[in-house]
Amino acid sequence: MGAVLGVRSVLCVGTRSSAGDFRSVAELDAALVDCRACPRLVAWREQVAREKRAAFRHEEYWGRPVPGFGPLDASLLIVGLAPAAHGGNRTGRMFTGDRSGDVLYAALHAVGLANQPTAVHAGDGLELFSTRITAPVHCAPPDNKPTPDERERCGTWLRAELALLQPRAVVVLGAFGWQALLPVLAEAGWAVPRPRPRFAHGAHVELAGERGPLHLFGCYHVSQQNTFTGRLTPAMVEDVLRRAAKVARLTPGREVSVT
Repeated sequence: MGAVLGVRSVLCVGTRSSAGDFRSVAELDAALVDCRACPRLVAWREQVAREKRAAFRHEEYWGRPVPGFGPLDASLLIVGLAPAAHGGNRTGRMFTGDRSGDVLYAALHAVGLANQPTAVHAGDGLELFSTRITAPVHCAPPDNKPTPDERERCGTWLRAELALLQPRAVVVLGAFGWQALLPVLAEAGWAVPRPRPRFAHGAHVELAGERGPLHLFGCYHVSQQNTFTGRLTPAMVEDVLRRAAKVARLTPGREVSVT
């Protein structure tokens, strides 16, 4: 336990750490949920958890950093933006309890990467197949806009998480996640072209690296702004997920990993 506390004290002041500081992703997640490195984000996530939304006034909010979700041996990684104030910040699980999650998990289920199309709360029985969801920022930010400093500080966690995983493909939801992920991939040993690839829905870039090739896919974020206006449809999300699952050599719906 002493080793975990030592890592926690390093990461939570925003310094970088190597994957060797953690024995597993589970250990990393356990340290992450106690992070208080960004005062503005800590204050906001806890204020939201106290004041609550009227529809959830009888619920106990999570109000802490939200760890990644999915099996620890996942070969497909989905990278979002940050937890929603009344979604992940309430339920304690990525994309759970909000409209964005409704779209994402329905698409994952439709292509065989989840056992059910809904994500209501952390104990609802949802399972992902060889797929893990994470984000460059793990606390809900005011107005869904983390500062560059907050993004860089929280990126410590993404760097450590990625180093412990063995992904073959990554689906990035939105330009923010794309821009945040590329330098992390470069630090992890994948060759990111210069100039850096531009984000676009449906973009596909193959990166060479010592750990093997990594296929990077772009997808518009599953935000209400995109889905309500029709800029992003369920079929569009499903198409990107199918392409990513194919290059990750997944067999959707088989070898279920319980999370």
